[in-house]
Amino acid sequence: MIDTVLYLTIGMVTLAALLNVYRLIKGPDAPDRVLALDTLYINAIALIILLGITLGTRMYLESALLIAVMGFVGTVALAKYLKRGSVIE
Repeated sequence: MIDTVLYLTIGMVTLAALLNVYRLIKGPDAPDRVLALDTLYINAIALIILLGITLGTRMYLESALLIAVMGFVGTVALAKYLKRGSVIE
């Protein structure tokens, strides 16, 4: 039963990631694209953790944490760039 739910969840998160990629490419303006990128890295984290649960290993947790940190820093940098026009100032 848990295997079926895991595969169903992986499929649903993959669909959400594909919809985020569509919004990232087709987004009408820059804030929509930044939001799509932010949501895309959250979906990537979910997929990595689900893969680790499916395979029964904790090895993928560190990579999920690295993606979370890098995604947060990237989102902050993009928000500062959209607000001021430069990141470091």
